Amino acid sequence: MKSTGIVRKVDELGRVVLPIELRRNLDINEKDALEIFVDNDRIILKKYEPADIFNGSMEDLIDYKGKKIAKDTIYELAKLAGFKIVE
Repeated sequence: MKSTGIVRKVDELGRVVLPIELRRNLDINEKDALEIFVDNDRIILKKYEPADIFNGSMEDLIDYKGKKIAKDTIYELAKLAGFKIVE
């Protein structure tokens, strides 16, 4: 892990401000979602990228009731359910 040398204090509401340089370098824009991970005593922030809820794929996603599902997964589920797929 690489240190940036940047130190920020947590405010009374638990917020931390990410410096503009980091946001620009990591393409984090206003209103972007960040995932929060914990690794022992570390907190890791990562720009959220939606993925298929079944296999983690990030290609050809369809939004279904607020969940992301890849088209390939839909075909596989249809086959499992006994539907004949005509392409």
